[in-house]
Amino acid sequence: MLLATVVILVAVLAILAFLAHKFWKESIVCRSQLQRYSGIADVEAAIDAAKAQVEETKQQAGRAAADDKQRRDLLDNQYNQALLKYQELQHEVSLLEENLDDISFGLYKPHFTFQTSEEYKNALLALREKMKQLIKDGGAACCPNNWTVNNSRQEGARMIRQTTKVMLRAFNGECDAAAANVSYNNVKNMEERLLKSWNAINKLGETMHLSITEPYLRLRLDEIRLINEYETKKYEEKQEEHARREKLRDEEKAQREIEHAQQEAEAQEATYQKLLEKARQEAAEATGAKLQELTSKVSEFSAKLDEARQKKERAIARAQLTKSGFVYVISNIGAFGEGVVKIGMTRRMEPTERIMELSGAAVPFPFDLHVMLYSDDAPALECALHQLLDGSRLNLVNTRKEFFQGVNLAEIKAFVQERGLSAQFIEQAEAREYRETLVRREGQHSTASKRMPPKFADSPFAVAGTA
Repeated sequence: MLLATVVILVAVLAILAFLAHKFWKESIVCRSQLQRYSGIADVEAAIDAAKAQVEETKQQAGRAAADDKQRRDLLDNQYNQALLKYQELQHEVSLLEENLDDISFGLYKPHFTFQTSEEYKNALLALREKMKQLIKDGGAACCPNNWTVNNSRQEGARMIRQTTKVMLRAFNGECDAAAANVSYNNVKNMEERLLKSWNAINKLGETMHLSITEPYLRLRLDEIRLINEYETKKYEEKQEEHARREKLRDEEKAQREIEHAQQEAEAQEATYQKLLEKARQEAAEATGAKLQELTSKVSEFSAKLDEARQKKERAIARAQLTKSGFVYVISNIGAFGEGVVKIGMTRRMEPTERIMELSGAAVPFPFDLHVMLYSDDAPALECALHQLLDGSRLNLVNTRKEFFQGVNLAEIKAFVQERGLSAQFIEQAEAREYRETLVRREGQHSTASKRMPPKFADSPFAVAGTA
């Protein structure tokens, strides 16, 4: 029994020794492995630390980006507000500027349909009487509240009257200044100027509920519109009167030419009639060579007498046909460029004289004639040609200016032939002085370039320096 216990004890000790040895070996292996892989653990810790740092950097960058966006939004908002304020100030300044270079042109549509400047003048006087009556009746400004001053309604009413006078005086001053400076090119600006002044003055009266009425504003707006249209109508009438006088002068000159031609033809007729009668008498008594000479003179004088009578008849016919005359088509390349023609009318016996007058000191080069058309009703022919080319007018405002651009002479030629008129068309303008001027200017430039040193002659300022 004791032996069995000893055996069991020995076995247990052997097992414990085996386990201790195994544990010792495993601990050695673990220590070596820990020593072997300790660097990896450090790297993982470093990676975790780096990740944390990166995350912190991202958060800081996000916060910085948000701050930057907030600052940009703030700056954008400030810029937009400043730009809006600048545009408003610029617009206000433009309303006060009277220079043509600073004015934005707009198409003004007339508000009134009077036919003469006198009607505009009377309408303007009537409008101003309405304004005076509106002020007198108390309709120019209004205040719905009954104010009291020191518990006195009378003092309150007195305060309202005085304040109303101040507001109306300020507004009328702006209106009078606009009326004094209004013209065709700034009437829109003046209307905006009055509206802005009306709003600004009424804003000052808001605390007292005092304002200038819209009916009075409309009257002041109509005033500057009437003034503008009145001045425009006076200008148009002046232009029409100038054209009428020019037409009368041309007709008077044409009439004098016709009378002169008729008198000259009558004088020639009488002279050749006497010479013819004398030659016939002498021929009746002459013989031989003298007779042949006188017979030849009789024929010559008879032909000249017939020519004088025809000239007289043409002059009488022109005098009787008050609408007869010549319609001409002329151009001036040097003054107006290619494709621009003038279509006018004259009743002169020598129509080329009218073209010579137009080629005077007012233009740098003389006009060139493309066609001269005679008509018993020259005004109607001229009007028909103007209507044919109405879409090509150079001046769309003043239709009395007879210049047309982009004109095809073949179109005019076909139109004339359709009306049964025959004339010789000159399609290519001679423009002699203009073309000679171009040649001489080119010669001057080339000569100047030859006199210059090579380097300066090649300079882009060479021609400009010699011009």
